[in-house]
Amino acid sequence: MSRNYPIRSLIVLITASLLCAAPVQAGKNKGKSGFDADVDVGLSATISAGISFGDARKLATDYKLTGSKPLPPGIRKNMARGKPMPPGIAKTRMPDTFISQLPHHEGHEWLHIGADLVLVVAGTLIISDILEGVFD
Repeated sequence: MSRNYPIRSLIVLITASLLCAAPVQAGKNKGKSGFDADVDVGLSATISAGISFGDARKLATDYKLTGSKPLPPGIRKNMARGKPMPPGIAKTRMPDTFISQLPHHEGHEWLHIGADLVLVVAGTLIISDILEGVFD
């Protein structure tokens, strides 16, 4: 009778490590702003903006922040949820009063990039969500 204990132990170890490395779906998270956001607790920790395009556009219009040119298509296509911001992208400063009207997400910040409103993870600049054309 042969003993396969080392092989079984290896299979158990690999299975356990794969289960521990799998991303966890945390479900709905209601932030300080009161908006619901889907939270994916994974490498990029992406969440949704928590504000519609229409509401963000109205805020931008009220604060007279419209009229921005969109990014060139080659740069724009490199911006996607879960990816870091492309290097060298110019960020336009937004008034603090405008930013305070946007949903607050702990550990994230809002950026005005080209004509888009972008939510990124603070420090790493990993893109969590993009509202395209808000500042057109």
